[in-house]
Amino acid sequence: MCGIVGAVAQRDVVDILIEGLKRLEYRGYDSAGLAVISKLAQGYQLERIRRVGKVEVLQDAIIQHPIQGHIGIAHTRWATHGQPSEYNAHPHVSGFISVVHNGIIENYQSLRTMLIDKGYQFSSETDTEVIAHLIHDIILENDCSLFEAVKKVRPQLQGTYGVVIMDSRNPDRLVAIRSGSPLVIGLGQGENFVASDQLALLPVTRRFIFLEEGDIVEICRDNINIIDKEQQTVTRHECLSDVKYDAGDKNNFRHYMEKEIFEQPIAIKNTLLNRIKHGKVDLSELVEEHATVLAHVEHIQIVACGTAYHAGLVARYWFESITGIPCDVEIASEFRYRNPATRPNSLFITLSQSGETADTLAALRLAKTIGYISTLAICNVAASTLVREADLVLLTKAGTEVGVASTKAFTTQLTVLLLLVAKFSQIKNKPALVEKQIVEALQILPNRIEQVLSSADKIEKLAKHFADKQHTLFLGRGDEFPIALEGALKLKETSYIHAEAYAAGELKHGPLALVDKNMPVIVIAANNHLLDKLKSNIEEVRARGGQLYIFTSEDSDLADADSKNMHVIALPKIEELTASIYYTVPMQLLAYYVALIKGTDVDRPRNLAKSVTVE
Repeated sequence: MCGIVGAVAQRDVVDILIEGLKRLEYRGYDSAGLAVISKLAQGYQLERIRRVGKVEVLQDAIIQHPIQGHIGIAHTRWATHGQPSEYNAHPHVSGFISVVHNGIIENYQSLRTMLIDKGYQFSSETDTEVIAHLIHDIILENDCSLFEAVKKVRPQLQGTYGVVIMDSRNPDRLVAIRSGSPLVIGLGQGENFVASDQLALLPVTRRFIFLEEGDIVEICRDNINIIDKEQQTVTRHECLSDVKYDAGDKNNFRHYMEKEIFEQPIAIKNTLLNRIKHGKVDLSELVEEHATVLAHVEHIQIVACGTAYHAGLVARYWFESITGIPCDVEIASEFRYRNPATRPNSLFITLSQSGETADTLAALRLAKTIGYISTLAICNVAASTLVREADLVLLTKAGTEVGVASTKAFTTQLTVLLLLVAKFSQIKNKPALVEKQIVEALQILPNRIEQVLSSADKIEKLAKHFADKQHTLFLGRGDEFPIALEGALKLKETSYIHAEAYAAGELKHGPLALVDKNMPVIVIAANNHLLDKLKSNIEEVRARGGQLYIFTSEDSDLADADSKNMHVIALPKIEELTASIYYTVPMQLLAYYVALIKGTDVDRPRNLAKSVTVE
């Protein structure tokens, strides 16, 4: 969600901070701010500028009111406590202390009351301001350093947070603390940096240290000092990043979402690269001593949020129908709070694009304490917390995804999951034909998706039918039902049209009451063994005057069924095994083109963020 950038250098850091914020814009935010310590004739002085809106607005303000300094912190805020406004924007200040913060302080109300009783005045509605006042109060009461004050404040804060603090009386160091919200240290020559995402710091360094849970770090120009949650001095591993920041260029596409939809064929090819050898699935990248546990797996538990949860729902059909392994799928925010029972020899799988999703991380940490045979993370970010903490890892290799509405991250998650299904078919001694069919379907999938993308103009014309609609129903059966869920989510996210998805057999159990001539009904009609059942559901909608939009393949007997209130979008044929991945793409295209007509912010939908690092 929110973005943090901090720097201590021998040069002016304002441009570094602004560029870092720009590189974090994809995460979603509503305001931005920056504070530096400037050296003036009368001594050091804290200077702060905050603005509602985009980083560009903040940058214009700095051009009009220039500031400079060799140390500073900056932030993009996604509102949790208090409306988007300049007075709620970060950094927050208490005397000589300034703070930027990602996360949520759950006990901020009691802390706020205590600080008000001590005479502190609050200028914002945020939970963050209590951190600034607390640290200021501790320093005054104990006559201690900023580093010591942060150590004392940690036990008083409940919730999840990544915080960077600056003291204008000591303009040579920053202090940061990580508790549930990611922070990374960037190492330079005579300068060091801190950020919530390494992408923010790629212009200035490729050397990084990823803080672990509970770490507190003091960052100076020439050195850093880290203590862990036990307050022991520790050395964290330094790594050299090979991440390519490929998000800055839309390559002649109008939006990142459009670019990322059209990148899916190459993204899937990258996901498959070196994972299919001699016609067989090769997942030897799994750490050998842990990978042997796969032979003992008797149950799979998948936990994820949002779009990744939908990928898990598709995988449940695959695992159970192809490998015979029972599979359960649950939303992470529910799993972590319900005291789940663990089945014998159960593998715990987490899915996340960013690898920093707060609820998914909490679910993983819970799983590691309650008896799962092993934990496996499927993720797009190699350096993420989820990847570091899981026993086993399969990277999706989708490349940087900027659009808030996930596209290529979703289809590559599904690709990895189907590879894993093939791997389990090997382990469970299923007929060799099973793996062969999966491999062949996956290898031809990028070409099949390219064929769908070549029909994008057909879907763009269709989008005009939704320009004045307020509601839409999506229907699917089998492993296309989760794709209906995903299609509804994409339309909601991008166009703000209310959309719901149902298993088509549920129509007569309630949703049919909504169907009339003003209700578009989108049907995903793969040419499989459920098609005849689905036809009956289509007729239920037709009989009530519903406007049908049926996505099917050209070899289906629905392909020529276009009529007055039934629009059929006949797409090139697709192998049944990968149909759920394939039909995702027209759902993405429809959501994108409807959003264009509606004039919404396609890449950064209102109220949403790319990386959800709070509950």
